[in-house]
Amino acid sequence: MENAAALVKIFAETISEKNPPQNGDYIEDDILYCGKCHTAKRRRLTFHGEEIIVPVMCECAARADEEQRRQSAAEQSNIRAAHLRRLSMMEGVYRSCTFDTAEKNEDNARSIKICERYAEKFPQMLRENRGLLLFGRVGTGKTFAAACIANELLKQGFSVVMTSLVMLVDGGADNLIARMPYIDMLILDDLGAERSTDYGLEKVYSVIDARYRSGKPAIYTTNLPLDTLKNGADIRYARIYDRVLERCFPVEFRGVSRRKREARRGFEEMTKLLIEEE
Repeated sequence: MENAAALVKIFAETISEKNPPQNGDYIEDDILYCGKCHTAKRRRLTFHGEEIIVPVMCECAARADEEQRRQSAAEQSNIRAAHLRRLSMMEGVYRSCTFDTAEKNEDNARSIKICERYAEKFPQMLRENRGLLLFGRVGTGKTFAAACIANELLKQGFSVVMTSLVMLVDGGADNLIARMPYIDMLILDDLGAERSTDYGLEKVYSVIDARYRSGKPAIYTTNLPLDTLKNGADIRYARIYDRVLERCFPVEFRGVSRRKREARRGFEEMTKLLIEEE
């Protein structure tokens, strides 16, 4: 035990030597105090009957250390967020989509709110493997809402991939399938817009089935009516849509196409600018 106490004492003295007094520090009762915060930088301990003076952090040093740890954690979080965003495959236009900037109206407010709640409850959705099926006519905001979810989950630190099934059919499906176990959320846009060739449908099925078997959730957007998805007469489509409907809660987006509204507004503005009143 005496040898152990001696070793501890030597170790404490070595550490103290590596942390010498700074300008303004002072000694009281053989204990070193910080000249800035006036709290102890050394402490007496008794180890197996041997008194040992060990170095400790004063209050200002402890605060500085905590701040450094916080900044380091924030930097690591930013690095991870940037890395996740690079892997997300999201086009630039969707990277700024947020629920705060969503254009809400009487047709889509309820659907937007459901998507927002889904993002808030995603840890539970991930555990229970629950996804969403966003359906409705072209231009009603399905893809925008899906991108809002993606950005919120990325902000929370989850891994997200958002892409279109059309792009996957044209290339990249095999690479995505290999990554399935490591993706927390997969968002596939435009279900039903892929080419109806046997090759195209087989690629779509392979991606959706791989996601289904991964045990992790997915979000799908489609312009197809829900009845078409539920009652697919063609067995090639039915086996795809069955996988989707089993794990995804359907959310309908209604209203007039936002693209048509914007086109009409643009036309009216150009009319005022270019056509003089007679």
